[in-house]
Amino acid sequence: MPNPFSQTGLQLPANRAQQAIPDTKVIPPRGARHLIERKALMAQLMEARRKRCVTIQGPAGSGKTSTLLAWRRELLAINFDVCWLSVIQEDNEPNRLSHCLLAALAELDPEVTCEAARLLGRADDELALEHWVIVLVQAVAQRQRDLVLMVDDVHHLEHPAILKVLGWLLDYAPANLHLVLGSRLPLSPSLPLVRLRAQHQLTELDLRALRFSAEESERFLREQLGEISPRDAQTLHELTDGWVAGLQLFAIDLKSRRGKPFNRTQVRDAGTFAHYFEQEVLVRLAPQDREMLTRAAICNRFCAGLCARLLGTPGAIPATMNQLARLMAENLFIVQVHSHDRENWYRLHPLLREVLRTRLGNQPALTLQSLHGTARDWFFEHGLMDEAVRHAVRAGDVQAAADLVEACAHDLMARGDLSHLPNLLRSLPLDQMRERHGLQLAMIQLQLFAHNFAHAQQIIDYLMTRLDRLSLREREMLAVARGALAMQQDDTETLWSLAGELEAISKDADDLVLTGRATVLGWLHMFNGNYDQARRLLEDSDRPGTAPRRTLIGRCIHGFSLVREGQISEAEHLLRNTLFEAESHGDSTLSAANTAACLLGQTLYEQNNPVDACALIEPRLDVLESVSLPSVVMISLLLLADSHWLLGRQLEAQASLDRLEDHALRYGLDRLMAWSLFTRLRWAVQTNHSAQAEQLLAQLEALSAKHAGTDRGVALGIRVLAIRAAIELHLYHQNHTSAVSLLLPLITRMETERRWPLVAFLRVQLAIAEQGCGHGELAQRQLLEALRQGHRLGLVRSLLDVSPQLLRMLLELQERNVLDPVTAFYTQRLLSAATPPATAPAKLATVLTVLSERETEVLQLMAQAMTNKKIARILNVSPETVKWHLKNVFAKLEVSGRDEAIARWRDQTMAR
Repeated sequence: MPNPFSQTGLQLPANRAQQAIPDTKVIPPRGARHLIERKALMAQLMEARRKRCVTIQGPAGSGKTSTLLAWRRELLAINFDVCWLSVIQEDNEPNRLSHCLLAALAELDPEVTCEAARLLGRADDELALEHWVIVLVQAVAQRQRDLVLMVDDVHHLEHPAILKVLGWLLDYAPANLHLVLGSRLPLSPSLPLVRLRAQHQLTELDLRALRFSAEESERFLREQLGEISPRDAQTLHELTDGWVAGLQLFAIDLKSRRGKPFNRTQVRDAGTFAHYFEQEVLVRLAPQDREMLTRAAICNRFCAGLCARLLGTPGAIPATMNQLARLMAENLFIVQVHSHDRENWYRLHPLLREVLRTRLGNQPALTLQSLHGTARDWFFEHGLMDEAVRHAVRAGDVQAAADLVEACAHDLMARGDLSHLPNLLRSLPLDQMRERHGLQLAMIQLQLFAHNFAHAQQIIDYLMTRLDRLSLREREMLAVARGALAMQQDDTETLWSLAGELEAISKDADDLVLTGRATVLGWLHMFNGNYDQARRLLEDSDRPGTAPRRTLIGRCIHGFSLVREGQISEAEHLLRNTLFEAESHGDSTLSAANTAACLLGQTLYEQNNPVDACALIEPRLDVLESVSLPSVVMISLLLLADSHWLLGRQLEAQASLDRLEDHALRYGLDRLMAWSLFTRLRWAVQTNHSAQAEQLLAQLEALSAKHAGTDRGVALGIRVLAIRAAIELHLYHQNHTSAVSLLLPLITRMETERRWPLVAFLRVQLAIAEQGCGHGELAQRQLLEALRQGHRLGLVRSLLDVSPQLLRMLLELQERNVLDPVTAFYTQRLLSAATPPATAPAKLATVLTVLSERETEVLQLMAQAMTNKKIARILNVSPETVKWHLKNVFAKLEVSGRDEAIARWRDQTMAR
């Protein structure tokens, strides 16, 4: 048949969904029916059902999998939830194993994995992995029923990062999560088994527990053979020492001998098994059975259609199905595994697979490569890309493997699902990666996805030296990638330099390119106050058949422009609808959902609803910070900071700014740092810490000087903040004339950019300054204009947050009777909204008895006004671990934040 991989523009098979993790890995095999009843072993396991960890360790063929399957059946009968995962050598990679774990849990409940799945691939450092584990176990902890996660063949997992993941799962497991690990080899000493053993949270079974007793061996043989003399059963038990694989092998041998004497060789380990099977069993198999099993051994799983293709008889699928069913019925070390697709999948017992692969290794390399090529074609045709790529590499056809990965990469990028891409790229030789422009473009997206911006820039620089070799589509994708990187780095100057190239992209480009083009250009125009131009661009690109992802991103940018202009009511309506639709599309529209939630939170805060704003943003914050643009991260954290400050939660407010500054420093984002400094300065002024405010102003002015010479974008934004900070201090020190001299030109500039909420804010400040200068009429005129503007836009917090002096000035306006009915009504609304939000009374809790030792340590350090990062350093844990403990503390004390928790703890301490 023609090789589809030699053609350019490879397309994925129609109507075949890509299966990143084969579901046969997460659906248990059909093995429990072959396990005889073992009451003592099962009683031991059932007694351990609530332990945090159970390990079953023994060599291949010792009955680990069958034991796990039998126990699973018993657990399900008592309403335990059980998840299953079979791992292989290819799973020994952190990203891959993380996907496998999520796939296993998703078989039970997809909701458990939603948040953790969104973090995959975003970063690959140790803290990111620990964060991922914490998010996952938090979701499991919300479930009511006990959940047992069975991981079979753990000996394949040796990567240090994977061992850390397993260790964290064991350390952080809530009371309802139990891990069961099956392994041929002793488990790594880096796992916290010693501690679990000391805490009586570990049950360990080894070969001694798995071996059959003489009575169990006889019952097993009778079940297999129908009849056997007690003497022969005893002999076979002694020859195998109760080793299940050995007993099964003798049973197969005896069936084929039909009453003839059997070879009395001891079969107690893998080596003797292989020799006996090769010499005594395999040679007597029917040639067609032997040939099929040998060829199928190259695959981790196989089905009738695949076997028929491997045998060169693609039309003989019905006969091959019967052949496989017969071999499984004869218990010839073949196990059927369930799947959600229409295929009946099988696996070879690992001992038999090793024997057959040894036989294959003795055949000419070309023959083996040809088999892998056939498997590659079959898996590709069925949309099973991970296995298709693996067989392509083993077939020696790295070109075909690269073709497959390149086609998958574009499909994954178009769907916004990049977390599976590293597994595919990792299987390719480096030279293929470097010479394939499509793969290089995919790598840029992957590095952006993981926030590895320096690596993304290196690839971009490399491709820029090869522009003449890139196709038109590849040049367009490169331009979009450069724009995406500039957005992530908050680099508006680079965005301006790319504007012409992006504008030139044809409207006939593919959806992936057009999504990026619309996002970059729309964001750029909106950021620089060209709101109408941004909206026209987005409307022009939104045509019938447009992917939901692109449409939703466009709506978010539209909503952002409305928020910046101050059209709060219209923005809220648009963003609520956008958020609802984005959440209905799942992870492919995650970025749009987070952006919509962030901007919707802004409208809620503006409408004086900080509690709902916090409730909307806080559950999303971990994921939002990992996947969103700097502006979205900044708005979210500033929103939380302002909301907590307004609600009197000063520690939480400061913690939000700490987090914003960490993000700014990590990625070199000066605008985000400037906003944090400005917010801290305003708080310092409000709390009469003038020396601190002066220091913060100096830092802001230094940042502004760093960007001197540019009058737009990020540079302008930082300079405006420095000017606003100076205005705050002038008003604090009652240097009213200086404040007026800064306010007048700033208001004019913000009016040209249509930043109307900020204009209203500045006009209130100007009214305060003019009044301080003794210009009462000018002050009243500015305040009235601010009120009219605020009423027209529906602003609340933009005016109330200016200064406590505003309330006195509003009351004076009412007394002078200078307000028209509409403005008077709006003024009264502002006065009513200025009443501080009430906080619910705290319930009394016995703090010192409900908290664990580590939780108490965290609470004590928090009471010393330490940040999460500082607490983490003192306790030698990650900041995410500290957050995990804090969430538990808040839940146990029934409080909503740090201040309440500290107050409760101090009350209890004093009472004692």
